[in-house]
This record gives sequence, C-alpha cells and structure tokens, in this order.
Amino acid sequence: MHRRAYALLLGIAAIMGFLAVLTAILLDKRLADPDGFLGPSWARLPILVGAAFLADLMPRTLWQSRMHPALMPAIFKARVRQHWTKDRVTLVVMGVVCFYITYVSYRNLKSFLPFVLSDTKYDRELHLLDKALLLGNDPAVLLHDVLGTGVSAHALSYIYLWFLPLVPLALTAWLVWSRNLTYGYWFATSQCIAWALGTLSYYALPTLGPGFAYVASYARLPDTPTSGLMESLYNSRQEVMRSGIEGTVQSVAGFASLHCAITLLVALMVQFTLRSQFLKIVFWVNFGLTLVATIYFGWHYIADDVAGIMIAFIAFYVGGRASGQRFERHSLNSQPTTTTTAVPVDQEG
Repeated sequence: MHRRAYALLLGIAAIMGFLAVLTAILLDKRLADPDGFLGPSWARLPILVGAAFLADLMPRTLWQSRMHPALMPAIFKARVRQHWTKDRVTLVVMGVVCFYITYVSYRNLKSFLPFVLSDTKYDRELHLLDKALLLGNDPAVLLHDVLGTGVSAHALSYIYLWFLPLVPLALTAWLVWSRNLTYGYWFATSQCIAWALGTLSYYALPTLGPGFAYVASYARLPDTPTSGLMESLYNSRQEVMRSGIEGTVQSVAGFASLHCAITLLVALMVQFTLRSQFLKIVFWVNFGLTLVATIYFGWHYIADDVAGIMIAFIAFYVGGRASGQRFERHSLNSQPTTTTTAVPVDQEG
C-alpha cells in the first residue's frame, strides 16, 4: 500500500516542478524563491528536515532530563532508537521534500498566471453568482452588517492569518508524531494533492478575488493585519507585472479557496486520526471561521469556497486510499490496512 503513497507524492512533486520550470522557460522568467528568509534554496530542505528532527528530540530531552545535562544523552539516544526508525525518517524526508517542491511550484505557477492568461478573469460572473445566491445581496456587505466591522474584523483577521503557520506546523505534526506512519503519508499526500488541484483551479477559472475587483464593498473595514496583507499582495503584484521585478512572486489569484481546502483537510485529519474531542472541536471551528473570513475580507467568492471544500474532500479521500486507509460507511474513523514492516500500523509516537 505504501508504494502508492510514495508514487503519488513523488509524481505530484515531479509534475508540479516540471510545469513550474517549463512555464518559467516559456515566459523567459526566473523561478522565484517565495520563502527566502530560510536561507539559500540549496540549504532549505536540510534545514526543514533537521528542524522536524529537533522539534521532536529537543523539548522531550529537556523535559524528561529535568535540565540535568548528565541525563540528556541517554534520553536523546533512546528516543532516536525508539522513534526515529528508518521508516519514520523516510516518511519525514519524503513528506517534507515532496511538499516543499509542490508548494514552491504552486507559488511560482500562481505568480505566472497573469502572464499566461493575460486579462482573462471571471470576477464579474462569480460576483453575479454570489448576489444571485443571496437574492441580490453582496455576501461581504451582508457579513459586515451582521457581524459588524469592529472587534469581529480583528478576530477574523487573526483567524485568517493563523493559516500561514498552520500549514507547516500541521504537516510537521503528522510526519513526526503520527502514532501510525500511514497517517503521515495520508496527510502529506493529501496536502500535495490539494495544492496541485488549487493551482489547476486558478488556471481553469482565473479571478482576482472580490477584495481586489470590488474594493468599494470593503471600504468600511478597519485596518487589520489581514488588510495589511492584502495591500502588500497588491503592491507585489504591481511590482511584478508593471516593473518586471525578478525574484519575487505575485500571489493574487483565485478560483478555489485553499484556505478553506487546507483548514478543512486538517479538520478531517484530526477527526479521523486523533482521539481528542477538544482538538476535533477546535479545528472544525477553525475551518468554519476561516470560511467566513474568506468572504468577510474579500479574498474569495462563495463559489471559490465551495471549490475549496470539494478539493479538500477529493484530496482527503485519494490520499487516504493511496496510504492504505479503509473508509467505513457511517463512521468518522479510518482503518489502516497496511501491515508491512515498511509502514507499521501501531507505531506509537
């Protein structure tokens, strides 16, 4: 079963990487490094894998040793021997590398979109669809009236921005600490599928998003970190498109909402693979509030959120089947079916 997850992870990363390189060549542009703060690209993957390793070992060693240096080496070695098996290391390395390639390719393909499809945009059609669904009401204006534009704006802003650290933290958690290694492959594969399908959706139905296409509808909103992010993305887009600045990306693009897709994917993974009822409630609430925030701030149309939800379900199911999960009807749990030593079933973290 694990071979299907291997093949899917490597296949998506290879296809996304190939498309990003090919598009850059055809457009005569350089691939940009969206996360340069982590150092040069040749060092990035070792840093990420090393960080995942230390995130597990250092806190545990310090806690269990009660800060006594003499006890640390034995605790450190015992954890490496018990938890960091060949299978765990393979999972972490493959998950991090394939996700990183997929994500960087996604960011570049998203940045290339305006140059590939020129002025093709469907904002007007999706905006009209929004108003038709709400009997003539603009969904953002309706939310502003119902929720207000004070405390709620700031609260939803932080919910929306929580997505940025959530993506790497969630991936690391399932790769490093999943009690069952197949769950790590499940999440990593599903993540790559979601980002790849999101990229495809941008090219299938390109939009700017209501916050950029219909600015007047959001004039009542106060200054928040989210509005600052939106302004920053707009400025970056102008620099890339008008000034031709190389080495940076423009990140304004729709159709599908990957905020909805990834937060729903995380909620589904929590529901199916964790035992904590508290965490299940937290991440389902997080998904619901994130969905509201995408409309409230004008990042997406209603159809974008629906598409993001569809992507999450597809990625979740395909990733689950590829990693050996068996889904039972009328059950909110999965059953791992792999029993090989390559992907052990009951490896406790």
